[in-house]
Amino acid sequence: MNPDVLTVLTALGLYAAVVISPGPNFALISKLAMSGARSTAVGATFGFAIAATFYAVLTMAGLALFLAKVGWLASLIQIAGGCYLVYLGLMAWLSGKPDTMKQGVSSVEKGDVLRGVRMGMIVNLSNPKGIAFFIGLYAVAVPPEAGLLAKLAILVGGFLIEIIWYSLVTALLSRRQAKAVYDRFGQWIERAIGTALAGFGIRLIAEKT
Repeated sequence: MNPDVLTVLTALGLYAAVVISPGPNFALISKLAMSGARSTAVGATFGFAIAATFYAVLTMAGLALFLAKVGWLASLIQIAGGCYLVYLGLMAWLSGKPDTMKQGVSSVEKGDVLRGVRMGMIVNLSNPKGIAFFIGLYAVAVPPEAGLLAKLAILVGGFLIEIIWYSLVTALLSRRQAKAVYDRFGQWIERAIGTALAGFGIRLIAEKT
């Protein structure tokens, strides 16, 4: 098999495994989709993909290793992201109050695609799983001698994997059945997801303090 083809398949296989595994990205998309903020979920999906592609470009340019060595910068990114996740978790708890649920108010405005993009980028840029992947495994899977076409294929493929996976999650959790479950147990779903988001955030902060 052509070495570049093997490089592309290996990198994208590893990438898909990391994207599909549960984490703060999945928790955020689940919350947005089930609460009816589908447009915001779509925006967050593109935010995830943009942030991941940014890290992939840094890795291929040899700059990800520099980011890892500048400890204070990497720590600052992770702490800021952790604080943002804690904020999202608290907002989920507030939106899960019975009186707020009755009024149909969400912690994010429905139809706000740009806000979704911003949320997705912040969450994914600060995700330690993604950072470790790109600086570690991804850097090894994509050797410097890999051809330009192979690197472009990996960038495009990774972007599409993010879009396809989280679009699928959004579509499934936006279905009528999921919405019915949310309408019945929305208070507890919001609080459970909020707790998960805040937990991810606290862990990020704890790791760097």
